[in-house]
Amino acid sequence: MTQAKSITSRDNPLLVRLRKLAGDPGAYRKLGEVWIEGDHLCSALLQRGGKPAQAVITELAWDQPALRTLAEQAAAVAVIPQALMDGLSTLESAAPIGFVVPWQGSAALEPDAPTIVLDRLQDAGNVGTILRSASAFGFAQVVAIKGTAALWSPKVLRAGMGAHFGLRLVEGVDSLQGLRVPLLAASSHAKGAIHDTRLPWPCAWVMGHEGQGVSDALMRQCAMTLRIPQPGGEESLNVSMAAAICMYESSRQRLPHHP
Repeated sequence: MTQAKSITSRDNPLLVRLRKLAGDPGAYRKLGEVWIEGDHLCSALLQRGGKPAQAVITELAWDQPALRTLAEQAAAVAVIPQALMDGLSTLESAAPIGFVVPWQGSAALEPDAPTIVLDRLQDAGNVGTILRSASAFGFAQVVAIKGTAALWSPKVLRAGMGAHFGLRLVEGVDSLQGLRVPLLAASSHAKGAIHDTRLPWPCAWVMGHEGQGVSDALMRQCAMTLRIPQPGGEESLNVSMAAAICMYESSRQRLPHHP
């Protein structure tokens, strides 16, 4: 059984490191580890076969059998007062437990995988929501072009709701030369509607910057640009909503009853 260690000093090296991970969206790249908060994310990691190096749990939570059992799945356990956990949390109300997970670095690009390409998306909530949709609709790989919000930042992790642990995540990409699947993009100016078009599979949907959209250079590489009909008359959709619609249509067309 994992032995628990009590920590009461704010200056403990582990807690100093975790504050850096919680406060800097890109700190995981420098420190080589990721801080995940809350029993939902911790459980999702374990369900996907992840191996946490460290659990951090509050004194009150350590007395709860379910949370204690969860913490004991880590190689090491630190039990801390609630006030110290509050200092680590990116949430308004701190979660009672978190895991420290080794970060293996950016995954290698899989040329033929169903893919979502993120072209300089800035909003962490949008990025995490897109990861969650990718996992739901069978897109195994997410490729983040340089300038996209850090995929393993606390806010993206929170919005992803555990999707990270089942996806191939490729960061800091300059070009998509290694991808062999057709690139698709949504555009309000496209003639063809997404639901009237036979979509290739596997494919890579390209989702662009919240304000600027997909770059001209990437748009020229796309095999198809398709329109999402909007009978309500709005000029455009939120990028995470548009991504979900595009992924859903790709998924729908693969269902057995689809002609």
